[in-house]
Amino acid sequence: MFGLIGHLTSLEHAQSVAHKLGYQEYADQGLDFWCSAPPLIVDNIKVSSITGQEIEGLYVESCFLPEMLANRRIKAAMRKILNAMAHAQKHGINITALGGFSSIVFENFNLNQIKQVRNVQLKFEQFTTGNSHTAYIICRQLEQASQKLGIELSKATVAVCGATGDIGSAVCRWLNARTDVADLLLVARNQERLQSLQDSLGRGKIMGMEEALPLCDIVVWVASMPKGVEIDGASLKKPCLLIDGGYPKNMNTKIKHPGIYVLNGGICEHSLDIDWKIMNIVNMDVPARQLFACFAESMLLEFEKLYTNFSWGRNQITVEKMEQIGEASVKHGFRPLLSF
Repeated sequence: MFGLIGHLTSLEHAQSVAHKLGYQEYADQGLDFWCSAPPLIVDNIKVSSITGQEIEGLYVESCFLPEMLANRRIKAAMRKILNAMAHAQKHGINITALGGFSSIVFENFNLNQIKQVRNVQLKFEQFTTGNSHTAYIICRQLEQASQKLGIELSKATVAVCGATGDIGSAVCRWLNARTDVADLLLVARNQERLQSLQDSLGRGKIMGMEEALPLCDIVVWVASMPKGVEIDGASLKKPCLLIDGGYPKNMNTKIKHPGIYVLNGGICEHSLDIDWKIMNIVNMDVPARQLFACFAESMLLEFEKLYTNFSWGRNQITVEKMEQIGEASVKHGFRPLLSF
């Protein structure tokens, strides 16, 4: 059995979803209540592969909300993720994906140092961030969407915003090893990590965001947008492919300009309907078929009976691992979302 640990995008979103799912005791509560709310299993999932295999899984709502980070409730955020992991483990799940901010909170606050949650000894080998599959899907979206738009990679300038993060660095490695991208621009806040990434790639130009964006044919966005920063669509090249790999996804509402094509990055489509309800509440266009690639990673590991923390640790994703999970993705009927 596979598991998915997720969360909603805001307090308002959480209240609305709680109302829809019949959790009235959650629906009218404020942030303090959500800080103390326990994790819940809110969905039973059935997935079929195009190979004929069938698997089952559970969706664990962590009750974490991004406002917990913004309002300095860091300890509550950490507790949410650890409690959700313990909850998944207690229910006998073989491999569980940490979706959205779950993996970010886990890594940024070094939660791997906490091995016990009450009476549960956490088995980290039963969890994955899903970032290898997310990075793979973003790279395939870049390759296939650029072809649709007539952007030749051999002549293209590509910026990766958030280049030093787990997904961003993996995307850079893939572009460096598996494509003939003309120019690769590395954009992030930490200059020391940028220099280390540039050294490991043997290429790439370190630039600030405002300097880089007007030069780009393709922008891969896998970082949080700094507060107060706006992107002027008129200043970008035309056509320009912008792959929004963040969460929640909001680039298509912030940038509306002729010739700018915004693609929801890290989203894949399955060839067969998935029996679940959770994707109906995260605004997927086709909720029975579309899902976050990180969630799909735990499904793929269950299909392959590969019960291991496949994606784990900061900046440990290799091109070989992306290829391995990519082969499993194709084998079982998943493909990158390519609708603008």
